[in-house]
Amino acid sequence: MPTSAPGNSRTARRTRSFTFGFTLMELMVVVAIIAMASAGVSFALRDATGQPLERDAQRLAALLDSARARSRMAGQSVRWVASDAAFRFDGLPEGTLPTAWLATSTRVIGNPVLVLGPEPVIGPQAVVLASDDAPQRRLRVATDGLRPFTVTPEQP
Repeated sequence: MPTSAPGNSRTARRTRSFTFGFTLMELMVVVAIIAMASAGVSFALRDATGQPLERDAQRLAALLDSARARSRMAGQSVRWVASDAAFRFDGLPEGTLPTAWLATSTRVIGNPVLVLGPEPVIGPQAVVLASDDAPQRRLRVATDGLRPFTVTPEQP
């Protein structure tokens, strides 16, 4: 008697288990997809209160490096001076670089003057930025005098 005849209970049982059940591998794939989707959502919902301060700090680092390069090319001293609501670059023609913060809540803590050249190696300099929107968060824009300006969190 053939074992694969229609109505054979072994064949019917095997077919039923594949149509109605899930394998462990299928369940693991579904769990992995859900985990990746959850991670994507959590990154998208990042705390946005510090983002304007980060943008201003990164932009300031780029502007300071640009002013430093212009100072070396022109062979004249350039100073960055911060005020309450803005900043300026003394020694560069007016309108060469921006002079306002992207966020109106950004402010400078401490020394508001940096000397950017014309010497190729300047002394270590730093400025600390804070935001009225996130007062507990401060970012330090600094150079050791040789390398470009970098942005790091300020330690209390």
